[in-house]
Amino acid sequence: MSVLELKDISGGYGEADILHGVTLTIGEGEIVVVIGPNGAGKSTAMKAVFGLLRLSGGTITLAGEDITGMDPARVVRKGVCYVPQTNNVFSTLTVQENLEMGAYIREDNFKPRIQEIYEMFPPLAEKRKQRAGELSGGQRQMVAMGKALMVEPKILLLDEPTAGLSPIYRKEIFDTVRQINATGIPILMVEQNAKQSLAVADRGYILVDGRNRTQGKGSDLLQDPEIAEMFLGG
Repeated sequence: MSVLELKDISGGYGEADILHGVTLTIGEGEIVVVIGPNGAGKSTAMKAVFGLLRLSGGTITLAGEDITGMDPARVVRKGVCYVPQTNNVFSTLTVQENLEMGAYIREDNFKPRIQEIYEMFPPLAEKRKQRAGELSGGQRQMVAMGKALMVEPKILLLDEPTAGLSPIYRKEIFDTVRQINATGIPILMVEQNAKQSLAVADRGYILVDGRNRTQGKGSDLLQDPEIAEMFLGG
């Protein structure tokens, strides 16, 4: 059974549809990457999971349960966490306070989970009392992911996690994605850095004009000459 499945999703923000029958599936323990040109509907498909756009067709299921059109708060409580590309941390709060905010739906003792996050992201442990807005872009992204992981989600959705980062921090973020996935959490990731993201992915989807163009194993897509020419810079 898929952990998360978008089946024949169509919809948009106004009257015109941006997505046209998009289908994505994420299985247990997988890293799945969605790539494609700007305006392809990659981030829009991810937002559809959280009921953030008007759907004109299709269904979204989480571990077999229909969550189509469910409001974001309920989706999070079901175990889906989403890290948007921007505005994903509380910049005036410290690293520690951001992680505590990430646990807002928990009613148990979440302090052990904070320690686990610090072990996963050692740079954050050293800066736990520093405001998130004062951190480097890569470290802020770690805070955003750590905050999402505080609820121990069933699946993590990442929207352009390496956008605007230097090559060094991009590698660090992709290494972190692997590390998170190694704990058993499946990951759906939208990325512009196609080569690096496919290199860490079990499978990849390519969207063009709001439609599925092709899909396959990450390693196979990397080696496909047509895909390389169109989306990987030759």
